[in-house]
Amino acid sequence: MNNPRTWTRDLGLGMRFAVTGGREAWVRTALTAIGVGLGVCLLLVTTAIPSALSSRDARGDARNDTRFAEKVMPAADDTLVVSAVDTEYRDKNIRGRLVAPDGPKAPLPPGVSAYPKPGEMVVSPALAELLESDDGKLLADRLPDRQVGTISDTGLIGPGELAYYAGAEKLEPTGYPTERIDHFGPAQPGQDEFDPVIVLLTLLVFVVLLMPVGVFIAAAVRFGGERRDRRLAALRLIGADSRMTRRIAAGESLAGSLLGLVLGTGFFLITRAAAADIEVVDVSVFPADLDPSPALALLVGIAVPASAVAVTLFALRSVVIEPLGVVRTAKQPRRKLWWRLLLPLGGLALLYPMIGQGRDGGRFNEWLVTGGVVLLLVGITALLPWLVEAVVARLGRGSLSWQLAVRRMQLSSGTAARMVNGIAVAVAGAIALQMMFAGVEGDYTNPTGQDTSRAHMEVHVPDSERAEQQARETRSRLQQTRGVTKVSEPLMTASVAERPKDADSNALAHIGSCNALREIAKLPSCKDGDVFVIPRSKDYGDDTEAARLAKPGKRLYVDPMNNRFHGKNPAWELPAKIREVTPRKSPDGYLNTGLLATTGAVPADGLPIRSGAIWVNTDGSDPDVTERVRNAGAAASPLTEVYVYAADEETERFASLRTGLYVGAVAVLALIGASLLVSQLEQLRERRKLLSSLVAFGTRKRTLSLSVLWQTALPVALGLTLATVVGITLGSVLLKMVSRPISPDWTSVGAMTAAGAAVVLVVTALSLPPLIRLMRPDGLRTE
Repeated sequence: MNNPRTWTRDLGLGMRFAVTGGREAWVRTALTAIGVGLGVCLLLVTTAIPSALSSRDARGDARNDTRFAEKVMPAADDTLVVSAVDTEYRDKNIRGRLVAPDGPKAPLPPGVSAYPKPGEMVVSPALAELLESDDGKLLADRLPDRQVGTISDTGLIGPGELAYYAGAEKLEPTGYPTERIDHFGPAQPGQDEFDPVIVLLTLLVFVVLLMPVGVFIAAAVRFGGERRDRRLAALRLIGADSRMTRRIAAGESLAGSLLGLVLGTGFFLITRAAAADIEVVDVSVFPADLDPSPALALLVGIAVPASAVAVTLFALRSVVIEPLGVVRTAKQPRRKLWWRLLLPLGGLALLYPMIGQGRDGGRFNEWLVTGGVVLLLVGITALLPWLVEAVVARLGRGSLSWQLAVRRMQLSSGTAARMVNGIAVAVAGAIALQMMFAGVEGDYTNPTGQDTSRAHMEVHVPDSERAEQQARETRSRLQQTRGVTKVSEPLMTASVAERPKDADSNALAHIGSCNALREIAKLPSCKDGDVFVIPRSKDYGDDTEAARLAKPGKRLYVDPMNNRFHGKNPAWELPAKIREVTPRKSPDGYLNTGLLATTGAVPADGLPIRSGAIWVNTDGSDPDVTERVRNAGAAASPLTEVYVYAADEETERFASLRTGLYVGAVAVLALIGASLLVSQLEQLRERRKLLSSLVAFGTRKRTLSLSVLWQTALPVALGLTLATVVGITLGSVLLKMVSRPISPDWTSVGAMTAAGAAVVLVVTALSLPPLIRLMRPDGLRTE
């Protein structure tokens, strides 16, 4: 009978056996529950990630103060001038804002109860903790001394964010980074353009990291399967038929999975409570943000017990449970290959329509991609038992330890393959994704053009009427900074035109010493008082305005856009001789155009210059020199920006995804390693009497230890070989999908394979002490 009442009765009976069957039943149920619980915890964390990221984005939008407005907003009682003074400290980003309210009704940023006065600041808890530590001493020199408050959670995107608001005496709004606003929040709703390749990579990372978890849970519900099956033989003696015993076995697994759901929920709550102290790829979340989607959490709650029942019934399909024992060790029919090949072939068929679509073909079909990748990875779990069986059936000759291992695997090749399935799936997915990342890396890693042989850093003097004075002060501070080996002379830049107000017809004027001008142009000769012009460059083409304005004796006006001097545009009369020169790439990699003037060619009282640049060389062996350079710049003006030069620059989202893959792969491999260790210990526990008998007959413990190593190493070698083949195949298909040449990343292949092998070696080493204890003669004792 297969009616629901019969199923309910038999499943309930199996659940009772799981919790009332004595010590053996409790051990098996506990092992299953722990394994399932770890997997459920990871699944719940994954389902909560979208909610956490959405909450972060919402708080980030609520405190947004960037407008990029073309016109400056007039001051009023309800307006605020805010300047972005973000900085870095030892590769950590710090969000900084200078604030100067125009009136008592100025809007407060989220999380701040009152504006700090000049010389004061309110900080995030993480920044306060950093500043109080010995590690934050260099950063403390850069920020205001007095902390008068703390930013609450509503004003932070995460508990680990480093952020502050500092009071300013006066800020002049001239456009980003210093603007006047009347509210916090998005200036206007917008939508980021999606990159199909980034969307595809994000989807693949989630699929690849979650697939091994599913395999892990499927293996966990089968812990202690052989011992359980022998117990079920007793049920046949009292009249139970084979179907009833299978349903009772499924009930035992159901009990373990339900207990695993409870443990998994507990593990998740513990992880959630500790979320504030966990930071991955510079991303942290508040515990309240880790809120799983109810629909996804319900799906996990239904899918895990259902999978436990299905896996158990599927595993028992080839096991004959008779009243006198379990027929498992008899010669099994050879596993069929044809249907196992259908899974990966089906996956390739689903992915085939996406080939050649590339970035220009629009969005990839998420369902086809997910289904194809899942089928290919599930194909590993179907092909690996056949591969292990086919290989071990042809083995035999060798040392005694080798023969013991081979014979054991010949009798239970499915168990040997099941132990390695999770590792193989994780490695195959990681190899495929590494190939994908390597193939598209060129699209997201661009050469900056910055010449690190000429300068290691650039200190940018901000727009100011005192910019020239600040540049001299900054250079003096940099020359006295420990770890700085060379400081260039300041190169100042202004905008000039032939009329006082002419925002459309203007050119750049670069002003500095002859040495400073030689950083951006090839000067045949130069003396103080000379003026030159660069009419064209490869980067900008012909600069017709510069060529037109570079006339001897012509009167020019500084800041024709009136952003800074409010109609008071200083005049500058060009000298009688102006020479044309060719550009030279500046250390930042650009070819400039415009007028070049030595300091003696401008009026004696100078010109209010818009901004300036100072290039710095540093001692690479000093780890803190970058922070000292930032401190020197901030001491001259908190608006000073410091750029660290690098040959290449990687897109932030791409870099975050790749780092996320590394972190996720490590976490999954650790989880699978824990699963493998528990499975290994369970296998040794079931063979306790056999091991003790072999020792009693004189078998050396070293021989048995080596046999256990061979039983682990051989399936792992076969699993990693299969994983490499499937991973390279999947990676090749993914590269063809984004129209990239197939080029296996052998370094990543070797690294991931070595990581999988290392996990197995660690597990084997940890299982040796229990193995030695199980070899004692008292293992023969029975009741």
